[in-house]
Amino acid sequence: MAKKPAAKKAVAPKKAPAKKATTKKATPKKPAARKEPGNSFGARKTLKVGKRSYTYFSLPDAEKKGLEGVSRLPFSLKVLLENLLRFEDGRTVTKADIEAVKTWLKTRTSDREIAYRPARVLMQDFTGVPAVVDLAAMRDAVKNLGSDPKKINPLVPVDLVIDHSVMVDKFGTKTAFKENTEIEYQRNRERYEFLRWGSRAFNNFRVVPPGTGICHQVNLEYLAQTVWTKTEGKEEIAYPDTCVGTDSHTTMVNGLAVLGWGVGGIEAEAAMLGQPVSMLIPEVIGFRLTGKL
Repeated sequence: MAKKPAAKKAVAPKKAPAKKATTKKATPKKPAARKEPGNSFGARKTLKVGKRSYTYFSLPDAEKKGLEGVSRLPFSLKVLLENLLRFEDGRTVTKADIEAVKTWLKTRTSDREIAYRPARVLMQDFTGVPAVVDLAAMRDAVKNLGSDPKKINPLVPVDLVIDHSVMVDKFGTKTAFKENTEIEYQRNRERYEFLRWGSRAFNNFRVVPPGTGICHQVNLEYLAQTVWTKTEGKEEIAYPDTCVGTDSHTTMVNGLAVLGWGVGGIEAEAAMLGQPVSMLIPEVIGFRLTGKL
């Protein structure tokens, strides 16, 4: 019988010697130039006054970097344009919103809705009292939720002028003004005590007492500042005075270049809490006076 061939032993293949792992050092990429938030048109500038520095938003610089022709805007719209440049955040105020002001020059009208944030809010005692009541109610709600009620405050300066409670009972005498003021305090004691409490309880809230003057006079002679400053982080920002007011008459102070609108109580409360006022880019009516007075 034929013998079976002997089975060959399986020999494992020799392993190739392992190569030493080499790591290449990644070349660090230079970070892309990052634009400052809210500075699409390079308007953010610094003004040095003595040892202090102020940040402001320059329209001439913005004109050089994409907003051609805005130097021809009416003065009122220049103030509005600065407001948009200052609050550009990509959400409530976008680059397109700002460019719409430039486009306004072509047709003098616009259907673009923008978000305007006033520097302050002006109120009188007729429509202002409900706003203070709402703030007090918010504090109660926050307290019930276990948080600090003192966190509820207006985010922009609010001035409430008591001038809508005036009634003339006495007249034609030297003491008429004094007597009318005393009667006014007696009639409105509860409301005035509440407003006095509000002026002490809330930050950013002032009450101009009775007998001082009507809100338009007080606004012009005392409240308007023309230029405001505020600290944000490490910056001190300078910006034009603008306001909204809960009054039937205009809150604008043309002689001081203060831009203002009359609004309803709900819009005023929203502005108090830092919310923008939604509005179309307004139409501007101009007129020219000729001759002599």
